[in-house]
Amino acid sequence: MTNPTLAKITAVLGTWGKPPDVPAKVALGMAAVLALAALFGRGRSILGIGEHVLPRRLFLALTAFVTALLSLFWIAFYLRGGPRIVDATTYFLQGRALSHGDFAWPVLEPSASFRGRFLIYRDGVMGGIFPPGFPLLLAAGFTIGAPMIVGPLLAAGIVLATYRLARRFAEQSGATELAEPIARTAALFSMVSATLRYHTADTMSHGATALGIALALSFALERRPGLAGLAVGAVLATRPVSALPIGIVCTVILLTSAAPRRDVGVRALLGLLPGVVLLLASQKAVTGHWLESSQRLYYTLSDGPPGCFRFGFGVGTGCVNEHGEFVEARLPHGYGVLAAAGTTLRRLRMHLTDIANFEPLALLVFVPLLRPWRAEGSAGKPRRSKAVVMALVLVGLQVLAYAPFYFDGNYPGGGARFFADVLPVEHALLALAIATLASRRFQHAAFATLGVALAGFAIHLSFDHEQLADRDGGRPMFEPDVLTRANVAAGLVFVDTDHGFSLAHDPEANVKKNVLVARLRNDDRDRLLFDKLDHPPTYLYKFETPKPAAPADAPPSPPSETTASVAPWAPPAFTDSMRFETEAEWPPLAQSGGFAAPAFTEGCASQTRALVVTPSTADGTASATVSVPVPEAGRYSVVPRIVHGAHVPHTEPRGQGHIKGGLRFEVGAHASPANAGKPAVWSWNVANHGCLDLQAIEVDLAPPSATVVIEATGGPVAVDKITLRKIPTKR
Repeated sequence: MTNPTLAKITAVLGTWGKPPDVPAKVALGMAAVLALAALFGRGRSILGIGEHVLPRRLFLALTAFVTALLSLFWIAFYLRGGPRIVDATTYFLQGRALSHGDFAWPVLEPSASFRGRFLIYRDGVMGGIFPPGFPLLLAAGFTIGAPMIVGPLLAAGIVLATYRLARRFAEQSGATELAEPIARTAALFSMVSATLRYHTADTMSHGATALGIALALSFALERRPGLAGLAVGAVLATRPVSALPIGIVCTVILLTSAAPRRDVGVRALLGLLPGVVLLLASQKAVTGHWLESSQRLYYTLSDGPPGCFRFGFGVGTGCVNEHGEFVEARLPHGYGVLAAAGTTLRRLRMHLTDIANFEPLALLVFVPLLRPWRAEGSAGKPRRSKAVVMALVLVGLQVLAYAPFYFDGNYPGGGARFFADVLPVEHALLALAIATLASRRFQHAAFATLGVALAGFAIHLSFDHEQLADRDGGRPMFEPDVLTRANVAAGLVFVDTDHGFSLAHDPEANVKKNVLVARLRNDDRDRLLFDKLDHPPTYLYKFETPKPAAPADAPPSPPSETTASVAPWAPPAFTDSMRFETEAEWPPLAQSGGFAAPAFTEGCASQTRALVVTPSTADGTASATVSVPVPEAGRYSVVPRIVHGAHVPHTEPRGQGHIKGGLRFEVGAHASPANAGKPAVWSWNVANHGCLDLQAIEVDLAPPSATVVIEATGGPVAVDKITLRKIPTKR
């Protein structure tokens, strides 16, 4: 049982202990080597100090190469071979689609076999919710058959960009004689940054954003507006919010330079244009509107309360389906100034570790501002460098830019990921700070600080990365090698996780030539898809974490390893009735007055889950529009099953008031003439618990699907499934 006091202390100070794994032990050994180098003054040539120095190109090539190898190692050791975070898997899917030239792609019927988390479905096409900048880079990787190489290549690029940026800082701060050692030290800080190793291993967009920001700031300081605009545009197409701080800083630098050219604005805007066009084209393809945010539209359709996903304050901020536990714990009264301060402080707390693996080292980034560089023997008051001031303004603006967003986004290994975008800037400031404090013994101080950073990973931050490795089953939820070992090269493969679908699905797949991956719904949608594809070889991919029962008095045993397997499988043949799980239709096609989300319910519900429609207010009415597959035109007996007393976690359960549910068929459905006076409409009063099959109504239906509207008044209403039974045609 966890000690509450110890848990609170750990939350503030982090976990400390002896190195938990091989990478941590190696890091501790390297820290000892650097400590000896600092003590005895060795390694001058590595930093470019002295007469016989390691050539700059060779240093950069070696550092970039080793950094890329470290990111590859992170993929193998901590990610266990592939993307792990659900966001990362969606980026992966978007990159694969973009390698075929698609921001959005057509979807087979039944569409619920493919729709799901972090995907938007509209008018027969589907696309991911994230901006296209990073998926475009992944698309290049898919084109050569190696998407996971993109992150390590970004890692190498970040090293080079950090070197370049630190050199600009040093030169414009007057530390010309130490410009090369400062730049090399910054590159080494980039190499030993555990947070950057993760963000250039998993398929997250922060590594690409960090590279874009570092390049944009360097180009602005070099008064190259076209290239600065191009880099800012790349950031805009990758993480639009992160483009605002760097855009402001680059604009100020370019417009306040000693002799700004008249065409600086035009050149910067022309450079910005490709990123703007890329972002707008993606939004148009996915949402149908040039200026509609794909993420905002997704949460409008999939979560609640209405308007929950936004940059702003007030009651109703915070989505209770995606971030329910966080909203319940942190935002019980909405998102106000105090809540924003708490969210920002939690990010800053984690970011202190991200900068150099050890919190106190992060404070060094302020040294160049508080104690400006003074050349040895110079007279007069030292002057603060404009480059340093603007760099720290950039960091501050990055913090402020995300303050209006309610969710902190932190997780072990990924750190304060919204602030990871400015890590190269902070590494350049950190190297300049060492020169400012110890210019005469720079190599000693640099190696000592790098050693502390490595030791910080070994006995502190490595525990976060160990948590990252063990989360979500401890391995990717889809591994192509599992199919290879089973000799599965073509056919239909069903998966039962969101992560697995996004990792495995190829929008251009053909079951006769390669593998088409679909979502396992465990209802007759599986059979419909199987029949539609003309009964291809079909398999079930299972991702399972066994949990063997143990006696209460048994000593703790190590957790069972997650297993992944694939086996031949065929969906059960149709019976007289076809069952369609309503929760499989999440996200709904539309919703208003509240939101719809899947939730676990009483055991009487099939698969113990249902789609729950929840009004925003206690006396309000919410509606959700979903579809039901129709295999062929004809008359059907329709029976909905409802679940009493269900509610979405982290929302208010049933209150004392009267709750009324309603369900009606719309597009694709017409009440049978034989049922005059009985339209395809059901209504019911919600009881405390149990399931109920509503009365059967005969309805004329047409393929490929019928539109169904579910309504809830006064409280949550849950629909488990809809059963269709074809009425034989009388001859």
